[in-house]
Order: sequence, then C-alpha cells, then structure tokens
Amino acid sequence: MSASPDAFREISAEVGFSGDPLDRLSDRRDDAEFVDGLRAYPAARSLVIARDMPVLKVRGEAFDPWFAMDEVGKLGQARETVLLGRRAGGPVFATLLDDAASRIEEVPADNTYLDRRVIVIPGRGDVRVTDLRSLTMRGAFDRPTTAMLAGAKSLLYWHARHRFCSVCGAPSTLAAAGWRRECQACKAAHFPRTDPVVIMLAVDGDRCLLGRQPRFPKGMYSALAGFLEPGETIEEAVRREIKEEAGIDCGKIDFVASQPWPFPSSLMIGCLAKAISVEATVDRTELEDARWFTRAEARSMLEGKHPDGLTAPQPLAIAHHLLRAWALA
Repeated sequence: MSASPDAFREISAEVGFSGDPLDRLSDRRDDAEFVDGLRAYPAARSLVIARDMPVLKVRGEAFDPWFAMDEVGKLGQARETVLLGRRAGGPVFATLLDDAASRIEEVPADNTYLDRRVIVIPGRGDVRVTDLRSLTMRGAFDRPTTAMLAGAKSLLYWHARHRFCSVCGAPSTLAAAGWRRECQACKAAHFPRTDPVVIMLAVDGDRCLLGRQPRFPKGMYSALAGFLEPGETIEEAVRREIKEEAGIDCGKIDFVASQPWPFPSSLMIGCLAKAISVEATVDRTELEDARWFTRAEARSMLEGKHPDGLTAPQPLAIAHHLLRAWALA
C-alpha cells in the first residue's frame, strides 16, 4: 500500500525564501572557460544588488529583477559577479554594485523590523532599490524568484564583508565563480558562511510559549530564537535559549522545518521543545514579554481574530509555520 502525498509533506518547502529552482553547477564552478561561456550566453541574466538591496526595473505598477548581462554595466561599476546556477531559461548570475553606484538619500528613524532606507541609483529613474523583506511581504515575485533573490543577497553580502583575508589581512579575490575567496599572499581559502539560528516553541500540553521584542509590530508575538553557538548541538541551543530568555526548562526537542533567512545570511532551524517547567521568568534585556498561549489562542492569532488584537508572524516567517504546525495538529 503506497503512502499518501501528505505523508511526505515538507514544511520547509512552504516557508518564505524556499523554492530555489537552480542547478547550482557546483562541479563546474572552477572551470573558468565554462563560466565565461555561461556569462556570454544570450539568455544569461543577472540579479543585481546595491549595497544589500535588490535593484529592480520599474514596469508600470510591477517590478522586474532580471537584467541582461550588458545592462548591468549601465547601472554602475560592478564589484563582484557570481554564478548562482542554471534554470530552464538559461544561466543565472548575481552582481553586487560598487557602493559608489548608489546613494542613501534617507534613513527614517523608526524602530521597526523593516528596512526603511531610501537608496537610489543616480540618473536611473527607471529602476528602484527596494528592501527584500518588504517585497516578499507584498508578494511581488513568485516563490522561485524570491528564493533566488534571497540567495543572491546572502552570497553578495558575504563578499562585501570579506574582501580581506582573515588570516593575514591581505586583499582576497573571488574564485570558483563566486563560491570561494582566495588570498594570494598566504594562500588561505575562504568560503561563504551561513549562521545557524534556532527558533522554537516550548510546549506544555495544549499551551505554547511565545514572546515579543520591542521592535515587533504592536500586538505581535512570535517564537523565541537565538544563534547556535560553537560546540552546541541544535537541541542544546534550543534548551539554552528558552532557559535564558524565559526561564523555562525543556526536555525532548523535535525538528519541524528550516528556512533560509537572508537578513543577512542565516538558516533558521525550527523546533518544538517539550517544557518540563512552566513558571516563566522573562529576560527583559532580550524580550518585552513572554507568556503561555492556548492552542485556541494560537489559532485565533493566526487567523487575525484574537479578542485582544494579538497577532502571529506573517507566512513569510518560519515562526508562522512553526506555530501553525503545532496549533493545527
């Protein structure tokens, strides 16, 4: 008897920034002739990042993130160009413009989790530089395009901040089509990094623990989260973070889903943690509040119907899917 399709449901495939459709061509990245041939291919396209935001063509009320390779140079000096891979339509690159190609015109002083910087490319009223989180929340692009933009943003952010060798301090150069940097002085090789973050719900029967930070939108509660530290397992990091932030001891840990998170370059590892104590002691340096919510409350928050106006994270975030997986179980 064959299993139903639902038996293989993968929550990670439903979160924001998942769904990268590319053949990453990892076995051909060191073949410079092959990579140059892809770059010269007529259907080759590049995503473009200015500072750490996507550059988009304005198409009436819509945006287009794709630039032909000869169009990229007209935006300004390129600092790095990397090969992301190949899709059905052709090769896909990502280009980081030199900071001199763009200008920050305004940085509003508001304490929100959205990036409010106004960045422009002088003389190019036909393009717009826009925060990826805002674009994704608005559903500006389909899932594969959003995933490729996220990958481009993360990889180019790493390049922008690793221009010098961390061993000897000499300038490093791009290698392996953008998937390595090399130091010509001491011969050290450097590889793009992803920072693992645990994000978790402590659960006690029909209750789960949620918290909020001051920068969250009013009334929004979310799962607790924190960086995994060197020498820790995922399970140890989950228990430590919940204990540090809310004073709750936990036992069994279950993995639920993961999410690429390009702000700037993390992997969110979503888990459920079985609470073995229930008296919360909130670390006010980390959280504004943390408390237990019933399963019914969690459902009402996901539906936007909580009687006190409390809300859950939007579907963009793995916290939404983690809470939904538990609340609707």
